Amino acid sequence: MNNIFIIGVGLIGGSFALDIKKLYPKSNVFGIDKREAHLDEAINLKIIDQKANFEDLEKADLVIIAIPVDATVKVLPKVLDEISDNAIVFDAGSTKEHICFTVKNHPKRRNYLAAHPIAGTEHSGPKAAINGLYKNKTNIICEVEETAFKLQEKALKLFSDLGMRIRYMNPKAHDKHIAYVSHLSHISAFMLGKTVIDKERNERDIFDMAGSGFRSTVRLAKSSPAMWTPIFEQNKTNVIETLDEYINNLKHFKNLMEDDNFEAVFNEMETTNRIKDILNGIQ
Repeated sequence: MNNIFIIGVGLIGGSFALDIKKLYPKSNVFGIDKREAHLDEAINLKIIDQKANFEDLEKADLVIIAIPVDATVKVLPKVLDEISDNAIVFDAGSTKEHICFTVKNHPKRRNYLAAHPIAGTEHSGPKAAINGLYKNKTNIICEVEETAFKLQEKALKLFSDLGMRIRYMNPKAHDKHIAYVSHLSHISAFMLGKTVIDKERNERDIFDMAGSGFRSTVRLAKSSPAMWTPIFEQNKTNVIETLDEYINNLKHFKNLMEDDNFEAVFNEMETTNRIKDILNGIQ
């Protein structure tokens, strides 16, 4: 893969670019971004080699779409219109069902691989890009059977070279599961941050008294609203379902405290402690 195009040169796209340049030093990495300043910054940081536009995609061997999911829905069909029959395109969106449906009947659907690398930080923009972001991370692949086998192989080799684990799902199942393990945690962080800001009017008190527990829990509230609002919109049904369950658990915990049933409070927390074993890895 000689000519690699990154659409969206922020954290996700930029991190792909950095690793690709390290893995394949002879490749040419081009950047496309609606913000000219991002492209200039990405060149200065040596994330990309040069700027490009959609007309240049005809020479692409690989196109990575790393932009908000609402923009992906609009951009993906245009990318497929421009590429050659031998190019592979994958996105990195946190929702999959709507994106897959959008290109279901596109003449070059076989050139697209629906992917979701579960990796990132709360930071954004080219300066947030880091080497090794994807090492030992899981990459969810959806509708793999819809992608031409030889093109699949190109993308899967890249993921393997990056050190990623691959898991296959259908788009509907992906969006339901990711609502629990990703989307809900972001909403929790945003609303925890809002609760503290609304209640603690003295910002100095927040700064001075915030311990590591608060900082780690609210970290995701620093994430980009421009990226997360479209995710919540596209996965609205699943996110609302998870919120209902989460709110019921919060109410239950509150009721136990109101009833002075701290034995039950202890048991709830002890039962939930097993999450650490799950996150340590399933053999």
